[in-house]
Amino acid sequence: MIEIETRLQELKATGLHRRTRLISGPQGPHVLLDGKPVLVLCSNNYLGLADHPRVRAAAADAAMRWGVGAGASRLESGTMIIHRRLEERLAEFENRESALLFGSRFLANAGAIAALARSGDVVFADELSHASIIDGCRLSRAETFIYDHLDVEHLEWGLEQAEGRGALIATDSVFSIDGDVAPLAEIVDLAERHGVRVLVDESHAIGAVGPGGRGALAELGLEGEVDVIVGTLSMAIGSYGGFVACDGTMARYLLHAARTFIHSTAPPPPAVAGAVAALELIDARPQLVHRLAASASMLREELEREGFDVNGSRTQIIPLAIGDPQTAVRICEAALSRGVFVQAIRPPTVASISSRLRLAVMASHRPEDLHAAAAAVGHAARSVGFDPSVRPARPEETLRERDEPAIAFEAPARRRRTIWGSEPEPAPSAVFDYEASDPVWVERAA
Repeated sequence: MIEIETRLQELKATGLHRRTRLISGPQGPHVLLDGKPVLVLCSNNYLGLADHPRVRAAAADAAMRWGVGAGASRLESGTMIIHRRLEERLAEFENRESALLFGSRFLANAGAIAALARSGDVVFADELSHASIIDGCRLSRAETFIYDHLDVEHLEWGLEQAEGRGALIATDSVFSIDGDVAPLAEIVDLAERHGVRVLVDESHAIGAVGPGGRGALAELGLEGEVDVIVGTLSMAIGSYGGFVACDGTMARYLLHAARTFIHSTAPPPPAVAGAVAALELIDARPQLVHRLAASASMLREELEREGFDVNGSRTQIIPLAIGDPQTAVRICEAALSRGVFVQAIRPPTVASISSRLRLAVMASHRPEDLHAAAAAVGHAARSVGFDPSVRPARPEETLRERDEPAIAFEAPARRRRTIWGSEPEPAPSAVFDYEASDPVWVERAA
């Protein structure tokens, strides 16, 4: 049994303790945080639509017309006209035949993966997959092969070992922590050659990447080449909920097989109507997407002037490698004292050796905001003794110094890894080290 108070003290001592902070008023580039005005650089409200007058008006009108809640699951009495309207709009936006609305992106990923893979199958997942993909793998009870981040050679090796078995590749398009982009063209090509399905989570790409913010798949003309696209309504769209976009047959199957769809109350009508209005704005104002890209580019340039290494990100998500979680937290607190709200990403989200700051740009940030923010973060880092120009050890370099865990598939000079999500063993992987209290990735010998 976990000694809860002892565990909390351990989290504080290691710089892993978390707390919520209270924001007054609506979400935007400037808010009152715990009563003090700050510039926000840690929101996923990428296009600034959460507080847009048309989105707010649509949500308010829906509350008066359809009420606050849906009252039941989609398969009971919870599917309303506004839900169908949004699904049609999402299918059009993603250039797919159908869309199915879920309560959140987490529920969409978990439900779809568990419906598409089962015991005896194999799910191939990038080692930096979002938690919803991880838990979808666990829920499916399939064997899961973790391939090295963005490494299509490693993925291909795994596909060759699993030849003849039912398989699914699940990946983010834009990764949530570092903002880097998956090699989608190569993944689609491998899936076609090996006859496996592909699920791509576009949550951090929608509204930010591709023509009109349609996502990374649309940027490559591949939106029709994957089996399932997963997205969220809670980031660039500025509302709440999740969805899958796919063909009609897949949508009908998920309606019957995705437990997170079947057993969850339908999203509330105000959030759904707000999302419809936001999609209309994205269509009508493509300059929002361009403005977001320009703002992200400007912040990267300003951070480089402060000495930070911003290579590796070309999106609105900008990671700053720190290394030690306690140092990352101290920099955040120092930045907050200078009026800039950023967040430290640390275990269990990442390994302790690769803690970092995650900065997220919004289209509603002004150039003077970004200039001041970069200077504040630079000063904050130096004030706690961290020199931005000194690069911390790369996570993979530190990994090589650790004992190699047991592996399932042997291959020369490579870490070939699989996991079984149902096994409650401490995770030996330095990437998914949940301090052994809630292990996620578990490696298993053959």
